[in-house]
Amino acid sequence: MTRSAFRPRSAYRKWTTVSTRWHDNDAYGHVNNVTYYGWFDTAVNICLIDEGLLDVAQGDPIGLVVETGCRYAASLAFPQSVEIGLAVAKLGTSSVTYHLGAFAVGAQSAAAEGHFTHVYVGRDSRRPVPLPPEWRDFMERLI
Repeated sequence: MTRSAFRPRSAYRKWTTVSTRWHDNDAYGHVNNVTYYGWFDTAVNICLIDEGLLDVAQGDPIGLVVETGCRYAASLAFPQSVEIGLAVAKLGTSSVTYHLGAFAVGAQSAAAEGHFTHVYVGRDSRRPVPLPPEWRDFMERLI
């Protein structure tokens, strides 16, 4: 099976910078794979908070992760800072699939590339709900 190329830096619409931490490195001297998922989840939520869409404490709807994945091409390690690029890959009625890339600061090639699919649900019902119009408008700009 041939491995497809990673998306170029220009494919991402929003950016967040995260700092690596001492305990992110594993026994092999690089950031452990599980840390990337935390960065990707943080990037999605920071993006929504910065846009005024997500109120973590009381807002409605909330996103539940139903699928994730990540591929790796290069190592990152403490004390590097990392730029996380975000774009919307697929927009459904109540779901969004995000593409995310982890880049060493200033790098043109991603060290890792992942995806997250969120289903947006009512805070109390935990049942899927259509994305509000302002959310949909924002997501469409990230495609």
